[in-house]
Amino acid sequence: MKAIKFLSIIILSIVLVSCSDWLSEDGAPKLTYDYYQTAEGVDAAVIATYSYLRWGCGNERYDVLTEQGTDLFIAGSDGNYKASFNMYGTQLNPDVDILTGLWENHYKGIGSANIAMENILNSELSEADKKQSYAEVQFIRAFLYFDLVQQFGRIPLVTEGSLEVRTDFKRASIADVYKQIITDLRSCVENLSPTTDEKGRATSYAAAHLLAKVYLTRGSAVTDQRGQQPTDMDSTLYYAKQVIESEAYQLQEDFADLWDINNMGNSEVIFAVQFTNNSIFNGEGNTFHLYWLPVYDTEAGMLRDINYGRPYKRYRPSEKTLFQLFDRKNDSRFYKSFRWVFLSNNEATIPVWEPLEDNGTIYFTPDPAKGQIAGQPKFAVGDTAIYYTIEKTGFGAQSLEMKKLCAEKSYTYYPYERQDLQHYPNLIKHMAPNRPSVSERASSREWVRMRLGETYLIAAEAAGRNGDYDLAAQYLNVIRERAAWHEGEEKTPQYYTIEGGQNDTHSTFDEIKVTADQLQSTNFVEFMLDERGRELLGEICRWEDLVRTEKFYEWVKRFNPDATGLKEYHKLRPIPQTHIDRLNPVGEISEEQNEGYY
Repeated sequence: MKAIKFLSIIILSIVLVSCSDWLSEDGAPKLTYDYYQTAEGVDAAVIATYSYLRWGCGNERYDVLTEQGTDLFIAGSDGNYKASFNMYGTQLNPDVDILTGLWENHYKGIGSANIAMENILNSELSEADKKQSYAEVQFIRAFLYFDLVQQFGRIPLVTEGSLEVRTDFKRASIADVYKQIITDLRSCVENLSPTTDEKGRATSYAAAHLLAKVYLTRGSAVTDQRGQQPTDMDSTLYYAKQVIESEAYQLQEDFADLWDINNMGNSEVIFAVQFTNNSIFNGEGNTFHLYWLPVYDTEAGMLRDINYGRPYKRYRPSEKTLFQLFDRKNDSRFYKSFRWVFLSNNEATIPVWEPLEDNGTIYFTPDPAKGQIAGQPKFAVGDTAIYYTIEKTGFGAQSLEMKKLCAEKSYTYYPYERQDLQHYPNLIKHMAPNRPSVSERASSREWVRMRLGETYLIAAEAAGRNGDYDLAAQYLNVIRERAAWHEGEEKTPQYYTIEGGQNDTHSTFDEIKVTADQLQSTNFVEFMLDERGRELLGEICRWEDLVRTEKFYEWVKRFNPDATGLKEYHKLRPIPQTHIDRLNPVGEISEEQNEGYY
């Protein structure tokens, strides 16, 4: 039955895409929609509309648009979009395929949603079922518009389905787009069920979380004009509280448990885009797991495997992430967000202890007293083969001192000075060790787009922006208590070998607990932006957070040395040229295109 349902989704997606591509000049196909007014047809249409949410993680897409070129991640050695989205060069222009793909996918989804909503109203469903199905599709439309308005600013706003050829799409104001999103989501909160038996379907709480984030985004504007209202933070807090106080979701006790592939759909997940293990129906799948890995498979004692993944070398943590963002000693999120150790999985390439020389001078000789026996393997399968650390040695990466230091280690050692475009700590949040083979790109890992940890941060920011620092501290400390090393928890060795702590099992919550006075005496917006960075590091939202808080230009300029072409106008993406080319009538370029891209 599941296979049949997935097949129905795929077939219907093709049908709906072809008949709702309202930005295309191709003639609309002549189809009957009687089927889509039946209970079975409505459900198939609703499920098919969800498929448009998958686009963002099916290749180098939303990760590029939200994490690359920010203050927290910069480009690794490989990738097709470094010049565009990390350096902000002239390659970031209206012809970039990833922006065209975003535009087309989302507007096809919006068109499909509009047609589905009309058919739901005319269907044979009961009034209660109509409300539920209509609200699900309305939720997806709102979600897609929220993605678009954050990336592009002023965009066409269409809320009615059409099978006629249209070429006259004028861009609506940003304020009007936000107004429509809020209208849709308020309706969704009222009409969606609070629970669902199927993973990946929207609930009233998912709508409330998204609505709180929309209000927060609109209300964060100071100089930007998004239609912000004085009550936006009150509304943010109201809907965030609905989620928190419902007790429908619970934080995971250990931050590390969030990334366990066997813990998908856990109690913290409010809404996640779903995939399947069946490659026939998985399409491009979720490929985020590819992009955060350093080279490891060519190192001594290693080979590529499913657990460690395929190293595409796209994103590496910035210096700010490694040295400024966290209280590394007391905030466990730092060490729990990255892989620091790779264990040997290849006996054939395990090295042996041997003398080493530099320009004819022997600089290392194995010392049997230290277990360094000439000709004997340095380690065994299952032992540490690669070790990353943020420790700064003071030596140059290629210096003789560094060579001596590394030669004394049984494993390949990467202190900070040796880290480069191909070698860096591996963010583990997107790893997918459940793929069927090493070469398989498409994973079935869910794409978590809303979780309770973020809801608390949304509520805290709204409270603080309203001047209620006591409430902000209360919400933040719920997150900080989980972030701390817990009483009885064994700490990472770096805690006492690098960070200056003691090898104990005491809680560190008191060291990172925040107070109302602390929040009031700091730049609260910047504090919250960094707190979101600590909690949501690499979770496909950073660029939008920087733009939302109007810190984008300042912080990328300061913390991303690669962003040599950065301009103020890069806070919006260029409108795809393919859209402008098919407009008829077409207005002045200043009306159709964003500033800086013409």
